[in-house]
Amino acid sequence: MRNKRPPGIFEPGKIPTRAPVDREAIRRALAEDAPGGDITARLTVPENAMAKANLVAKQELTAAGLAIFKAVFTEVDSAIRVSLKTQDGARAKKGEVMAQVTGPARAVLTAERVALNFLIRACSVATITASYAEAVRGTGAVILDTRKTTPGLRDLEKYSVLCGGGANHRRDLSSMVLIKENHIAIAGGVAQAMAMAKKGSPKRYVEIEVENLHQLEEALAAGADMALLDNMSPAMMEKAVRQNKGRALLEASGNMTLKRAARAAKTGVDFISVGALTHSAPAVDLSLLVQVARR
Repeated sequence: MRNKRPPGIFEPGKIPTRAPVDREAIRRALAEDAPGGDITARLTVPENAMAKANLVAKQELTAAGLAIFKAVFTEVDSAIRVSLKTQDGARAKKGEVMAQVTGPARAVLTAERVALNFLIRACSVATITASYAEAVRGTGAVILDTRKTTPGLRDLEKYSVLCGGGANHRRDLSSMVLIKENHIAIAGGVAQAMAMAKKGSPKRYVEIEVENLHQLEEALAAGADMALLDNMSPAMMEKAVRQNKGRALLEASGNMTLKRAARAAKTGVDFISVGALTHSAPAVDLSLLVQVARR
């Protein structure tokens, strides 16, 4: 049942034409960074100084978040111009100029750190996602993100997963029914939790977490549309795929390192969810190298 996706799971690598730019998040970040203005720039940079700066990739990476990078500068001063030299989803080489920024020097310096913080976070998520997507290439399995995102940055991080070639799982708790172990414990079991979900909303798509093959069979018998195989060994995943016989979509989850994800993909599961895409993405190295010119 490869590639038959439930509601809320977006096509892997299909980057939306409109990138998320949260103006409120930008304003909060700028207020946090310069609540009383940039005193260093005000004291050391002439008021009429102009700056020209190159955004440089200091390592190979996957680009994401360029729209919010640009928006930070224009939020500080509408006179700043940002010319993008690459696009989200593209692979940038070490030393590549990804964008050029020109405008009043004080404003450029004030916006620099916040703009880089957003961009580094987005590119970091996209870059680690690209490595996972590459690890499962050719298997048919799809890399999914989770809700383990930075508070307030979920849309940016999930967008970055798409830029890296992954797919988005549910955006939030309102998007779809996903019955986890705590729900099961409170409900009294897999069958009971499934029955309650189906009774409460008979037509709604339901995914449920299972820890063993017995629970999987309970879930399938109760009409689960998708089963989350939690922390199963590759051998057990293979048995789960055979037992499932295409009745539901299967998602593997739990401590998904690159090596474990590659092994899981070969078992025949449909999806592999990786919390590390957003909660443990190593920061990429980006710099804004400034030159100064007079008006």
